[in-house]
Amino acid sequence: MSTVLVIGASRGLGLELATQYAAAGWRVIATARTPQGLSRLQAVGAEALSLDVSDPASVSGLSWRLDGEKLDLALYVAGVMDKGTAQTPPTREAFDAVMHTNVLGAMQVIPQIAPMLQEAQGTLACISSRMGSQALTQTSDAWLYRISKAALNMVVRTTQAGYANMTVVALHPGWVQTDMGGPAAPLTPRECVTAMRATLASLKPEHRGQFISYDGSPLAW
Repeated sequence: MSTVLVIGASRGLGLELATQYAAAGWRVIATARTPQGLSRLQAVGAEALSLDVSDPASVSGLSWRLDGEKLDLALYVAGVMDKGTAQTPPTREAFDAVMHTNVLGAMQVIPQIAPMLQEAQGTLACISSRMGSQALTQTSDAWLYRISKAALNMVVRTTQAGYANMTVVALHPGWVQTDMGGPAAPLTPRECVTAMRATLASLKPEHRGQFISYDGSPLAW
């Protein structure tokens, strides 16, 4: 049985990923911050772990909690949005909230789980965003979020350079009907995750360290 770890799975895309992989017969280990999130994960058949990626103390014990595991796939889904523009400086609190979750959390999680992925020659996908593409950016809306995703993209590139026996990708999920994406988005979480699962299953060596969309199409950095 293949094993997937979903970091940040209490709702939205993370919960849908846990749900679909469990339904497909995978062993799913998934994390959430709250008792309600943990209950939702248990209800879909996942092994639920309490984890707050914005809190270094919470993240620090992840490796021993997963001691002995071999991971075929890991998904870093945790992320928060800030909608400020370049006309307004972010507060220190907003900067810390976004960067700790979207960037620092990933940088603290990855070294702990990478050996488990390397053993299985598995895949790590970090949920990024087209909004983090420097080449495609034409507006300053959500600038702190954009900057955090651009930084996460560099986390992907440097992680791939440091771990030769696994595949690492930055994955844009599209515009999805989640709390972050809003009801006007064209994709449902089910549609998005179904497509992402197919893309992840079809990755080849040439995709290592790349920035790709949910449907498998390449994106510019």
